[in-house]
Amino acid sequence: MRKIEHIGIAVADLEKSNELFAKLLGKEAYKSERVEGEGVETSFFQVGETKVELLQATRPDSPISKYLEKRNEGIHHIAFDVADIHSEVQRLKDAGFEILNETPKEGADNKLVVFLHPRSTNGVLVELCQEKNL
Repeated sequence: MRKIEHIGIAVADLEKSNELFAKLLGKEAYKSERVEGEGVETSFFQVGETKVELLQATRPDSPISKYLEKRNEGIHHIAFDVADIHSEVQRLKDAGFEILNETPKEGADNKLVVFLHPRSTNGVLVELCQEKNL
């Protein structure tokens, strides 16, 4: 793992949250994107080398909808940038971590992503990210 790529925050209203974070961070989101496979609309703020990703559900069966029902708004996941997502998944699997999707799937911001189950990471949903064009 090379660095923290982004911190994902589940929000109920993306427009209001974009305004809030723009005030907080002193800059506008640099990108918004819909990820149909995950049922989310996202926006990204750059903060130094790290990003903040805001996630709003676009359908009731999305993971963000379920998260908001159980926990309300807040930090949803922490994402780490990796050089080779396949070898990292194997390394973590061999080390006993529970992988939610062993086959990387398309995520937002031109990434391939894999998630680790929170029960194997002290209650934190961990996302592995790799640029798709590598």
